[in-house]
Amino acid sequence: MADLTLRQVKKSYGNLTILHGIDLDIESGEFIVFVGPSGCGKSTLLRTIAGLEEITSGTLQIAGEVVNDVPPSKRGIAMVFQSYALYPHMTVYDNMAFSMKIGKENKAEIDKRVKQAAEILQLTKYLDRLPRAMSGGQRQRVAIGRAIVRNPKVFLFDEPLSNLDAALRVATRIEIAKLKESMPDTTMIYVTHDQVEAMTLADRIVVLKDGHIEQVGTPMDLYKKPGNLFVAQFIGSPAMNILPATVEKAGASTVITHVGGNKVTVPIATPASAKGATVSFGVRPEDLFIATGKDYLFEGTVDYVEQLGEVQLVYIDIGRADQPLTTKLPGNAEVKRGSVLKLAANAEDLHIFGADGRSFLHQEAAAKAA
Repeated sequence: MADLTLRQVKKSYGNLTILHGIDLDIESGEFIVFVGPSGCGKSTLLRTIAGLEEITSGTLQIAGEVVNDVPPSKRGIAMVFQSYALYPHMTVYDNMAFSMKIGKENKAEIDKRVKQAAEILQLTKYLDRLPRAMSGGQRQRVAIGRAIVRNPKVFLFDEPLSNLDAALRVATRIEIAKLKESMPDTTMIYVTHDQVEAMTLADRIVVLKDGHIEQVGTPMDLYKKPGNLFVAQFIGSPAMNILPATVEKAGASTVITHVGGNKVTVPIATPASAKGATVSFGVRPEDLFIATGKDYLFEGTVDYVEQLGEVQLVYIDIGRADQPLTTKLPGNAEVKRGSVLKLAANAEDLHIFGADGRSFLHQEAAAKAA
């Protein structure tokens, strides 16, 4: 078992700083996922933990030991990359056993570990095959098996499913989830740009932007209580609807007027100084539904409908010049382009963000937890 502690970890290339003082605690046995847009520093952070990139400043501890100057091979880490990097002339067995043979392990121990890993990953019947005779998902499992046999303290995954097609991604994602269940004491850190992977695999998600951590939390914490506008729109697909609004009444419950002209009472506390301020009002597309009574949040004309089968994405013109309102409705809802819809949402599913982009709901939750 191994916990990780990062304190003010920075990474620069000359005058270009990629990581700006990362502080992060990862507990033994956690499955942590790094997400963020391209160029946010998530892969650099992973490679820094692996020792493939030198830390410019700050400290990294693994199992209580500072490892800044410890070479990658001595950190007790195994890494799985995007590319499988298998030896094409070697069988699955030999690919998985290779690092142990180099390390002069005895044959009995090598055989034991390879067969245990193969059983976990359902590769037993493929041990005599060459990589070219296997599917992409099977080859990625071989790459994972090669990491397992090393008995590492920490597993690092750098977008391991990005080279697979959609069906294989789903199947291999399930295999990784099962792998974690079978190795509950092993710490795993996973980099992805895929929200589904992050939401389904992670114990906690670390959201990065421009080399800074924006928020750390469980998948549902980030979904239900995003800390700021960036996280609110990055987590969730389609992205959260964000509209400008004015605070009419501040306090334990806030009354706002949004761009559509409706007054809305939101059960989120705001300080007295927020009265009259311009804020951002947020609601997720899946939290909107067709209003059946006289109370509604928005009224507008259907501009476009994307039918996806089980659900349909409906884009509604509510008089905003910049972008339509997006809602996710059941696939059997009778919605046509040009029709007028009134939409409502439950009060607990609404969000308010201040001028600095920070969520009042997140601040309220943090204050209660303190």
